Order: sequence, then C-alpha cells, then structure tokens
Amino acid sequence: MASYYYLIASLPELRADGDMPITYSEFLSCCQSNVSDSVYQILENLSLSSTEGPLVKEWANFYGMLTKELNYQRSMNLGRSYSSAYDKDGLIAQVVAQALAAKNPLEAEKVLLEYEFENLDSLIGLHMFDDYVLFGYAIKLKLLERQNCFEQEKGQAEFKSLFDGIQQRVYSL
Repeated sequence: MASYYYLIASLPELRADGDMPITYSEFLSCCQSNVSDSVYQILENLSLSSTEGPLVKEWANFYGMLTKELNYQRSMNLGRSYSSAYDKDGLIAQVVAQALAAKNPLEAEKVLLEYEFENLDSLIGLHMFDDYVLFGYAIKLKLLERQNCFEQEKGQAEFKSLFDGIQQRVYSL
C-alpha cells in the first residue's frame, strides 16, 4: 500500500461547514506526480456513485442506503408507495427525516453533507497516509463540489422564472 506523507499533509483541511479550499482539478494536479497511474486514473474518473477504489466500495454501500432512504421518505411524504426493497438503517432514517424537515433545500443538503462527512471519517478510521485517506479526501471534495453548485440567488431566480411561467399558463386558460 502506498504512503503519501507529503501529499496528504499538504492538502488543505475539508470541513462540511466550510468553503471549498481547493478544486477537484487542483487536487488531481497535486496527485498526478505523487500517485501511480492506476490510482490517478481511478481518481480522475471518481464520482459519488463510483464503486472502484480503496474505501469507495464501502462509501458506495453507505451512499446507496442513504439514497434509498431519501427516496423512501420522499415517496411516503407524497403519499406514494415505494416498491424497492432495501436494508433500513435507523440512524440513516433519522438523519434523512431531519434533512426533510429542514426549512429549505439548502439546509437539508447541509444536514446530509455533515452526516456524509462523519461517515467518511469513520470509514477512514485510523488510516493516516494511504489510499483510504486519499480516496476519502477525494470523495469529500466531490461532495463539497456538489454543494457549491447550489447558489441561493440562482435557485430563487430559477424558481421565480418557473413559477411565473406556470402562472402565465394558468391565466391563459
């Protein structure tokens, strides 16, 4: 197993409640000369739904359970049945319920992001300067990258635009 003492020590800290201190492409640039070609290839193609790589399989299992619980609770809130069978986890169900009870979608995303970071920290465990830490960092960076896509002003403008369009169609009937 490779050791990345300098690489990991030089990366900025990632926090669920903080800004994104480095882009994913900057992260890849840091990794390019410090990891093997095969590890770099996996990192380059990494997504939140990937299943290949150290730690990634465990993450994919957790992320799949979280997604299924979100789908289940959203379906129940809409009064629809949820036909997919899945292993229910009590803690995941609590966190999802808390997120769905948030006052707005951005707050819900923050609740989920905090929980995802906690889960990644527990998956990394006592690993220090190896692939587990590197891939955990990469996934956290992908999560922050996803959250940075949510811009309140743009979201409100898009909502207003969609709502105005619906109003115009209703009034034209």
